[in-house]
Formats: sequence, structure tokens, C-alpha cells
Amino acid sequence: MSTVLELTGVSKTFTMHLQGGVRLPVVDGVEFAVRAGECVVLAGRSGVGKSSILKMIYGTYRCDGGSIRVHADSLMLDVASAEPRQILRLRTRALGYVTQFLRAVPRVPTLDVVAEPLVIAGVQRDNARRRAANLLRRLNIPERLWPLPPATFSGGEQQRVNIARGFVSDLPLLLLDEPTAALDAGNRAVVVDLVAEKKRRGTAMVAVVHDEDARAAIADRIIDVHRFAAAA
Repeated sequence: MSTVLELTGVSKTFTMHLQGGVRLPVVDGVEFAVRAGECVVLAGRSGVGKSSILKMIYGTYRCDGGSIRVHADSLMLDVASAEPRQILRLRTRALGYVTQFLRAVPRVPTLDVVAEPLVIAGVQRDNARRRAANLLRRLNIPERLWPLPPATFSGGEQQRVNIARGFVSDLPLLLLDEPTAALDAGNRAVVVDLVAEKKRRGTAMVAVVHDEDARAAIADRIIDVHRFAAAA
């Protein structure tokens, strides 16, 4: 299978400008690749740099060195050196991200929050809403809640809306940051099934999952991020 994502020599250090410019090294020499239809899970203790790696792939954090190449159909982009407009285009065409936190526009109905990535990509609104409804049903969000903004929901419900929004598009690369956090066993099983379906469709995934059962269920490979820990 083809390589969709390739990280080479990636490093990251945070500079604490309000603390006299103290520098905090996070990771150094990060190298791995992810193929189409494969889920790679980043493992390691809290604070070792797993989520920072995801954010560098997504372009939220800039890395200090190395390359982060995304190969998707006719698109090839090094996120490490890309301009902001190129990263935004990549997110529309090729790169999805399920975070632990839902950031939705206030007062927008849940159904439209989930459908929005499809609409932005050019999918007709009624079709996008149908696909969004299917995922909300699978993730056990009651239909009576769909017209309401997700900010009014419980933490677990918001997380399921976030998952639906992330999985609604068929993008070549998907990043998952604790997708099963705050979920009960039944909804964790739904997420595992959704990941399996994405694999069959050829989606490449990078995930951070602390739940050992969920990790074992979705991981094709596990990468120990401790080996990339930067020396202070």
C-alpha cells in the first residue's frame, strides 16, 4: 500500500516567552511513516509529546526541524514548510483531526456542525446532512438533540459529536487524539468499528489512545514516543 504520511527528523521545542525565554525541548528525531489503510498509535506517558506530534502533522504547531510530508492522490505537501493557505487547503482536501475538545460555533445545530466539513468540501447540503445524521445515530445521539447546539450537551455527548464530525468525510489521512475518552463501552465499540471501516476504505490514521483495549483493537503498529524524547 502507498505511503500517505512520512515524518523525517522532526523536532519541537517550546519557548516560554513569559518565563524569560526558557526553552523546553519536547521531541527530537521523530521518524515514522503511515500507509493507506493503516492505523499507527503513538504510545507513551502523559507529557512525552504524543499530542504535540499530532498538532505538528495538522499544522497547528510548527516544528523546529525535519519534514512532515503528506501524499494524497495528486497532492504532496511538506507541512513543516508549508504556508498557512496551503495547510488550510490540505485540511479541506486530505487531512482530518478528531481532538478531545469540540470547538463549534455557538447556536449552530448539531446536525450542521457534523455536516459542515462535507459542505466546505463541496458536498450538497442535503446529502451532507444525511451522512451526518447516519453517524449521529450510530453514535447514539438522540434525534431530538440534533437541532440543538452541542455546547448544551454533556461531555460524553460533545465528544461523540466531535467524533461524528471527524469521521463524516472520506479523507486520505485522519488524526485521532483520544477519540474514546469520556465514552462508555458501547460507544467505544462504535468508534472501533468506525476506525475499521476507515481502514477498509484506505484511510491512513495516526492515533493517541490511552485505553488499552481500544488501542489493541485499532492499532496496526504502536510507536513508543519515549524514543523521540528530547534531552533537556
